[in-house]
Amino acid sequence: MGILSGNPKEEPMHYGEVFGTWLFLTTVKGLISGYQTSLNHTGDEDLKKLIEEFIELGKQESKQIEELLKENGIGLPPTPPDRPKACLEDIPVGARFQDIEIAAALTRDITAGLLSCSSVMGQSIREDIALMFGQFHIQTAALGAKVLRLNKEKGWLLPPPLHHFKSEDC
Repeated sequence: MGILSGNPKEEPMHYGEVFGTWLFLTTVKGLISGYQTSLNHTGDEDLKKLIEEFIELGKQESKQIEELLKENGIGLPPTPPDRPKACLEDIPVGARFQDIEIAAALTRDITAGLLSCSSVMGQSIREDIALMFGQFHIQTAALGAKVLRLNKEKGWLLPPPLHHFKSEDC
C-alpha cells in the first residue's frame, strides 16, 4: 500500500492544502472582525441577525481549521481582537456604512467564500480536508440564499440588466 492509502488524518498535507487552509483561516478571521464592526453600523434587525450568523459560521469554521492545522504541526495566523460594540447613533452619518452596502458586501463575501471552498476541495488529496471544505461550501451556499432573500425583501438587490431575448424567426 502507498503512503496515501490509509487513514486520511495520518496522511501528510501537501503544500497546496497547507496554503489553502491557512489562507482560508486568515481570511475568515479577518472577516469575523469586519462583521463585528458591521454590526455597529447596521440599523436593520434582520440584517443584524444575518451578520451574527456569518460571525457564528466563521467561528465554527475557524475552530475546525485550527484543529486541523495544529494536528499537522502548522503555525496559526494571528487572530484579530474582538471588536467592541458601539451605538449606531454614535457613528456620524457620513462615516456609517449603510445597510444596503453591508448587504452587498455579504453577497461579495459569499461569492468569494464559495470559490475558496471549491478551490481547496479541488486541490485536496486528503478526503477529510475535501469533505470539510465541502461542508463549508454547503453552509456558505445556504447562508447565501438567506442573503439573497433578504436583499429581495428589503429592495436592496441591484440586478444587472435583464436580458429578454425573443427570436424573430419563431
